[in-house]
Amino acid sequence: MTSSVLTPTTVIGAGAWGSALAIAIARNGHEVLLWGRDAEHVAAMQQGHSNERYLPKVSFPVSLEVVKSLEQAVSQAKHVLISVPSAAFADMLYLMKPFLPSGVPVSWATKGFTPETGRFLYDTAADILGDEHPLAIISGPSFAMEVAKDLPTAITVASKDTGFFQDLAKAMHRPTLRIYTTTDIQGVQVGGAVKNILAIGAGISDGLGYGANARAALITRGMSETLRLALSLGAETETMIGLSGIGDLILTCTDDQSRNRQLGLAIGRGMTVEQAVIEVGKTVEGVHAAREVLIRAKQAGIEMPIVEQVYKVLFENAVPRQAVQALLCREQKAEIEH
Repeated sequence: MTSSVLTPTTVIGAGAWGSALAIAIARNGHEVLLWGRDAEHVAAMQQGHSNERYLPKVSFPVSLEVVKSLEQAVSQAKHVLISVPSAAFADMLYLMKPFLPSGVPVSWATKGFTPETGRFLYDTAADILGDEHPLAIISGPSFAMEVAKDLPTAITVASKDTGFFQDLAKAMHRPTLRIYTTTDIQGVQVGGAVKNILAIGAGISDGLGYGANARAALITRGMSETLRLALSLGAETETMIGLSGIGDLILTCTDDQSRNRQLGLAIGRGMTVEQAVIEVGKTVEGVHAAREVLIRAKQAGIEMPIVEQVYKVLFENAVPRQAVQALLCREQKAEIEH
């Protein structure tokens, strides 16, 4: 087995993305423990040594063990990687904290903000866990099934602790999974959250039949909104034009594997928001993020008209065609403001 300071790694969250990351790390020969909240699902994964619910026909590597006990999973870990919805992120930190050995680093692949507050997940994690645990964020353009199938992918790991992100990058990096590192945690978090909202907007546009021109315009202007917010929060431009910025935005807005795009397509084709959520059947982070991003934008005095119209469709019963019309009728302006 490959030696590593992060072995064993415990992955918390046995959905598609958590399982895919567990598989990727285990393929490098590292010992991985995978824990999920649903006992029936955990039992099925133990029996079949795969996650047929979310990643059908992908077998787990021999070094990946599915465990039933959260205490066992966390107490044995030299690194904990969390992959749960943003709405459950803080609660999961509180649940695992009593079992977390001193100094063990924690990373997460969750994108979004802490609900009702607009706070970054990094800040929430630092508050709950204290300063003895190095923290890192995993982000970038990646669909779980493609990672699970060992298809070529590139993602970003962000941390203030350069030693941790180097160890994490080393543990994850393989010929089909290229890892880039950064200390720009603000930029990575903004990019990962806003792109989900914009993907809902792109799906709505395509569902309405507005075509490729409209989608390209929405992605480009949406990136401008994202950049304005990110820079106001201290992020770096280079991050926003990188993997966790424009890369993730393009992926999520243009491919039907995206749950956020799926939701938008359903709404654009005439479903209510409630019907569309049921149709997708899985957590759609952009719904939660729309509220939190607007909180941050208003705090920063930043205009985000596309995000605002998506919010109105999701929460204020705005008619999708009218929301698009509201964007088209905005005052003419220069593309780049000085």
